Amino acid sequence: MINRHNYSELGPVVGPYSHSVTHNNVLYTSGLTAFGSQAQGKSIDVQAREIFSQLNIICEANQTSLAHLIKVTLFVSDMTDISLLRDTLFEIYGKHLPASALINVNALFSDQINIEVEAMIGCL
Repeated sequence: MINRHNYSELGPVVGPYSHSVTHNNVLYTSGLTAFGSQAQGKSIDVQAREIFSQLNIICEANQTSLAHLIKVTLFVSDMTDISLLRDTLFEIYGKHLPASALINVNALFSDQINIEVEAMIGCL
């Protein structure tokens, strides 16, 4: 069974997507950014913290947690502060390191956004 979810705490969906989809006990998220939040236009670590806060909202709504992260894909438009991002991710993940891909892109949809994250999370 496939279930599609949107979360009012994340704001309205303005395109042809759902915030997340669950299938076979895996929660898949759409790309999340800091757009529209107070982190918009700030450093990559501040934006990453905002994104993982959003992921935490999604996890809680689906009775799971970031400790069940399976894989993350990070799209980054500026690699200048990549060590700051890595330090932030180590702090967020703790000892629950997911599989991960880091992709350098020319640009994201706004010049005030420098990171977008997709995730796969185990759930019941």
